[in-house]
Amino acid sequence: MDNNIDSYKTIKQASKEGLFKDKGSKFYGYAFPVTNEEEIKEKIELLKKQHYNARHWCYAWQLGKKYDHYRANDDGEPSNSAGMPIYGQLQSFNVTNVLVVVVRYFGGTKLGVGGLIKAYKNGAKLALENSIIIHKTIDEVFLIKFEYPEMNTIMRIIKDENISIINQKMELDCQFIISIRKKEAIRIFKIFENTYKVSIKVVKK
Repeated sequence: MDNNIDSYKTIKQASKEGLFKDKGSKFYGYAFPVTNEEEIKEKIELLKKQHYNARHWCYAWQLGKKYDHYRANDDGEPSNSAGMPIYGQLQSFNVTNVLVVVVRYFGGTKLGVGGLIKAYKNGAKLALENSIIIHKTIDEVFLIKFEYPEMNTIMRIIKDENISIINQKMELDCQFIISIRKKEAIRIFKIFENTYKVSIKVVKK
């Protein structure tokens, strides 16, 4: 992924259930916003309790603002017939910090590898189509320090540049923690750096 890109797509909330049927088998698709592997395990366990009579709980997930971590799991289905088709839909919708699970109830007729790939792909596609996809920006966080008499100057810059204040301490010595979209970060940093009686530094996340 391009390192210059400073936004990513994810989903706002858990999707509505999607259902794909083929030769008696039912494939229920779900998408969840997630930020770590612990959350992923919890969501899968909840679905296993909800669908305790199901045969398979296949899934794929993608994590990271740069789309840099992913996993696909066939959960007993033939190799690459379930997890990878689900992951393919995460790529197709270009979303990250998302888990998609497709739960299968076996209908008595084998679908073959080709049929399974189609079914799991469609289950995942329905889950993502039922999701609200949103854009989020990748932001840099800075700490600025200044004395109270400089407040008007600082607030004018913050207003003009539409900067988000995450935290603030306004005493004789003032501190603001601010969030700036990555592509604007260097420019804004220089504005504060060149402002009289103001210091600025990066806050490590």
